[in-house]
Amino acid sequence: MKIIAFGASPSKNSINKKLATYTASLFENGDVEVLDLNDFEMPVFSVDIEAEIGQHDNAKAFLAKIATADFLIVSMAENNGNYSAAFKNIFDWCTRIQKEVFQQKPMLLMATSPGGRGGATVLEIAKSAFPRYGADIKATFSLPNFNDNFDIDKMQISNLDFDNELKQKIKSL
Repeated sequence: MKIIAFGASPSKNSINKKLATYTASLFENGDVEVLDLNDFEMPVFSVDIEAEIGQHDNAKAFLAKIATADFLIVSMAENNGNYSAAFKNIFDWCTRIQKEVFQQKPMLLMATSPGGRGGATVLEIAKSAFPRYGADIKATFSLPNFNDNFDIDKMQISNLDFDNELKQKIKSL
């Protein structure tokens, strides 16, 4: 099974990318590819730029990566209660090419943050919006207090309750 995973943040040390990477490692016999949003940089979307340059090659490349997936693991970064600007920009460019960005792929939708809500606001926004863009959300997961509940050295969730919750969700998929 081909798994595409990414953290919806451009941070080089993205905690959401770490969570997505760990989660992907829990799938047995998964052929995992972890995307870095920095590989899909584009100018800030506007219809004026689109008229000038057309469909951006990086948007096409992002959609092509999604097309290769059998399963998506997406961990949303929360910036001021919403998507990161980098993710939103990629998303905006992609929807101009293909409205169903997520191409009806089954998805585990997640979020984490250093705070106690674990990206709950952005997770709810994405959970509500993504199905309109071709996401088949099979489960959601939020990891609060990332720095207290994730061991960066071992690259895994250190809180057994949260780790077991995530593993049960994966098992039910």
